[in-house]
Amino acid sequence: MRTLVIGSSGGIGAAVLAAAGSGAVGLSRRGDGLDVTDEASIMRVLGGIDGPFDRILVTTGALELNGAAPEKSLRGLNPAGMAAQFALNAMGPVLVLKHALRLLPRDRPARFAALSARVGSIGDNALGGWHSYRAAKAALNQLIHTAAIEIARSHPQAVVACLHPGTVATPLTAKYAGSHPTVTPDAAARNLLHVLDGLTPAQSGGFFDWQGKPIPW
Repeated sequence: MRTLVIGSSGGIGAAVLAAAGSGAVGLSRRGDGLDVTDEASIMRVLGGIDGPFDRILVTTGALELNGAAPEKSLRGLNPAGMAAQFALNAMGPVLVLKHALRLLPRDRPARFAALSARVGSIGDNALGGWHSYRAAKAALNQLIHTAAIEIARSHPQAVVACLHPGTVATPLTAKYAGSHPTVTPDAAARNLLHVLDGLTPAQSGGFFDWQGKPIPW
């Protein structure tokens, strides 16, 4: 099975690349100059590779950007910080999907996943805070869901989904895991691939956790 991993220099991305086995291709900003916040960069890098790929996973994302931690209250909101969160965590993955769609086969099963987060669930938000990150992930969920409806017309065997990997022990979460149980990147990667491979076209457009259970929007 041929797999493309976007963000393969990160903790989860590197683990997914390793778990995907032979035939896996990794692309990252560090190694290939692929910046998901820059559409020209996405077009240039993806334009230089050939498909088809049976699986494409976008593993990019960040809680902190430009030194700004997730907001604890409304007082912490600022437009620049919000825009940066949306650029990386919402627009980036769907722009990858826009330009990677040509790499997915139309005549057989194909899978695309973007890493979301449970905190992006509106229905499962009882704590508040983390305004920009939550909103960016909620926006990602909507963008991927909407894209999946369109893609089903041209790729009827495709699955396009948002996946929550759990709290993974990476530098991204180190300051925020607290008492939450964590999993290693290797375990998270195996879980993500297992869930993605088990989804059916009827579930395309959904939002699932690392166990394959649907998460409320």
